[in-house]
Amino acid sequence: MNSISCATITYPLHRIRFSTVRCVSQVSLPLNVNNNNIHHSIPNPFVPQVVEAVDSLYSEFRAVDNLVACNTTRVLKAFQNAHVGSHHFGGCTGYGHDEAGGREALDQVFAEIVGAESAIVRSQFFSGTHAITCALFALLRPGDELLAVAGAPYDTLEEVIGKRDSGGLGSLQDFGVKYREVPLAEDGGLDWNALMVAVKPETKCALIQRSCGYSWRQSLSVSDIGKAIKIIKMQNPGCLVMVDNCYGEFVESIEPPMVGADLIAGSLIKNPGGTIAPCGGYVAGRKKWVEAAAARLSAPGLGVDCGATPGDIMRAFFQGLFLSPQMVGEAIKGSLLIAEVLASEGYKVQPLPRVPRSDTVQAVQLGSRKRLLAFCEAVQRSSPVGSYTKPVAGTTPGYASEVIFADGTFIDGSTSELSCDGPLREPFAVFCQGGTHWTQWGLVLAEVLKSIDGI
Repeated sequence: MNSISCATITYPLHRIRFSTVRCVSQVSLPLNVNNNNIHHSIPNPFVPQVVEAVDSLYSEFRAVDNLVACNTTRVLKAFQNAHVGSHHFGGCTGYGHDEAGGREALDQVFAEIVGAESAIVRSQFFSGTHAITCALFALLRPGDELLAVAGAPYDTLEEVIGKRDSGGLGSLQDFGVKYREVPLAEDGGLDWNALMVAVKPETKCALIQRSCGYSWRQSLSVSDIGKAIKIIKMQNPGCLVMVDNCYGEFVESIEPPMVGADLIAGSLIKNPGGTIAPCGGYVAGRKKWVEAAAARLSAPGLGVDCGATPGDIMRAFFQGLFLSPQMVGEAIKGSLLIAEVLASEGYKVQPLPRVPRSDTVQAVQLGSRKRLLAFCEAVQRSSPVGSYTKPVAGTTPGYASEVIFADGTFIDGSTSELSCDGPLREPFAVFCQGGTHWTQWGLVLAEVLKSIDGI
């Protein structure tokens, strides 16, 4: 039997406990294999800048592993409490009325994981923007006011709100919803003093965007979100708080509903899809408002018990959700590595190296259009899918500026897989995210450094 030797005690491999094993000193091998030859025959695949960064990030990577274990414990408990079984992976067709319980079980699991009363997790949400839009239209009525408390929202929400003309296609402002913003403070965080007096009696909903989006600002911790919610409710207890949770799921050990958010929404081809969900999104929070969001997704009266989901997709939803803490952990490690390497090369990064993360996005100011294009081209060349293609900047539905995307991903547009993108505007920042393992970013950075050197 293969065994691992720790100090003077030998443990069978199938009985190892992490709390017991503190080091690996020897693994038994076939007699004709030389341990030293195996150890020295593996070349180091990383460039010196990456090697140095990895060595310096040991304690940060260890902290991420602890976070993954904590979140995996919560996810596993939710699966067990819902009695998830293989029959839940069967899916359904047509109206979805003959569904075998998977839809209900998935909603229950997701709600428990994020600390919400209720949730809808559906393939019919085709993006995070779509899920957020359903949530906003569920909460707001003509004459109400929407207040964005973290500065300008993400580009794709501008036409949803009416901040940018939607051409009369039905923005919130088209339906008589008023809109205001609380600008960010000079340090890029929430302006707490301004927020203290920002909420009015007619403010029906406060929108908090957890991630930085395409802004050069700090992403918000769940603790900061909780503090903001208290300030908002203090001024107007009836004001509902909606959190755009994209890129934030599983980055901390708690989620916004646990600190008072009325609704959260996001995409399954980001964090909670675990890199394998092929589509979909979610809304979670207070039951009344989750049902209202479901009515915007479908129609009033249809409720949450409708809509077809093929079995292969349903299984991927469950499996992706279970894998999410691990995949998010690898993305966090990748972001730490990007920050460490690019900061050492003299680039401005957000977040700064070795600081706690609040989302999976790592931004890097590149300073020129040419350098931004070169960065994204290098990432595309280093991807497993479409490495032979060259990304081209252009107009994209929902975005005001030209945008370039590098996403050689198995799921189209997946940002839980390794990818990067950025708007072609000052300060020409690239926004990096995802990765199924941090070593993927370690390899990609070699091509990136070579490509932007000297530009």
